[in-house]
Amino acid sequence: MAAVSSISNVENLSPQIIRQLTKELHELVSDPPEGIKVQINEEDVTDIQAYIDGPAGTPYAGGVFRVKLALGKDFPQAPPKGFFLTRVFHPNVAKNGEICVNTLKKDWRPDLGIKHILLTVKCLLIVPNAESALNEEAGKLLLEHYEDYCQRARMMTEIHALATKVSKGCAPESTEGPTAKKHASDKKVAAEKKKLMKDKKRTLKRL
Repeated sequence: MAAVSSISNVENLSPQIIRQLTKELHELVSDPPEGIKVQINEEDVTDIQAYIDGPAGTPYAGGVFRVKLALGKDFPQAPPKGFFLTRVFHPNVAKNGEICVNTLKKDWRPDLGIKHILLTVKCLLIVPNAESALNEEAGKLLLEHYEDYCQRARMMTEIHALATKVSKGCAPESTEGPTAKKHASDKKVAAEKKKLMKDKKRTLKRL
């Protein structure tokens, strides 16, 4: 779990890479991809954290998942490591939160950028890959008992990732942007939460 701790790599990266990274992060904040909110740590730009909305139509819907990218001293030649800081039941996420996805392994290219990584992680919530499972139990359920997999993933989302829990302290420094949008998404989250609770009651009755 030590890899998740915030060890700064700023002094190990060239000023040019730091500048490039800072530019990309600011672009992601001002023009975020749908369902992804990036937080910048001005003290240490190598500490990259983002909040990813659980995609609709998946067991993660209604949740908000905090993700961290840890950049090593060889970045961008070597890929960063990705971690879920929010607990999640997913075949490609280890118990310590480490993410296994080809983009961060053999398919990595130095020009891919942070946005591409975050979008890949979001896609992983939509299409899990049981073949490269770090969580064997989740991988097995996904292949053999899909309904049970969905139920477990949904329950973990309800316990650890419901948007109402994290939205309060979500991103204190990002005060920009209209609040009307936020209220609309809050209503949506409330509706999804209601539906999740109904589903849960139904499941419990079946058990």
